[in-house]
Amino acid sequence: MKKTLTTIAAAIIMISSFSSFAAEKNNPLKNVESAKVIGTYLEATTVGSIELNKFLFADDFQYSNSANDDTFNKHEYTAFLKAHKGVNFDCKTSYEILDQSGKACMAKATMAFEKFTRVDYITLSQDQDGWKVSKVVTTYP
Repeated sequence: MKKTLTTIAAAIIMISSFSSFAAEKNNPLKNVESAKVIGTYLEATTVGSIELNKFLFADDFQYSNSANDDTFNKHEYTAFLKAHKGVNFDCKTSYEILDQSGKACMAKATMAFEKFTRVDYITLSQDQDGWKVSKVVTTYP
């Protein structure tokens, strides 16, 4: 009887551990180039696509708006993006990678609206989960 209970307990532990691994979602941004991560960031900010936000931003992410000195962390910024899910900005978007060396990347994204231009300076860092957006500074030149 004792052996049967041990076998059943071991089976339950194995099943629960396998199901916890199956429940984890694979990071679709894990093995992509930095340019793809920048494109995903632009989709989140200009088209309201939020599906990849939990994979997109680093845990210590910081957003700064130089026009009004607002600063937001990852939780606050992703909540903002979620509230604007599906909102499509009418702008022309482009980006360029300014520098990439090792596990760091700096990019400039330009969103040209009819009456103004928004420029985001995006810092990315690479870790075991791939490239992540770690900092964004928005300016309005």
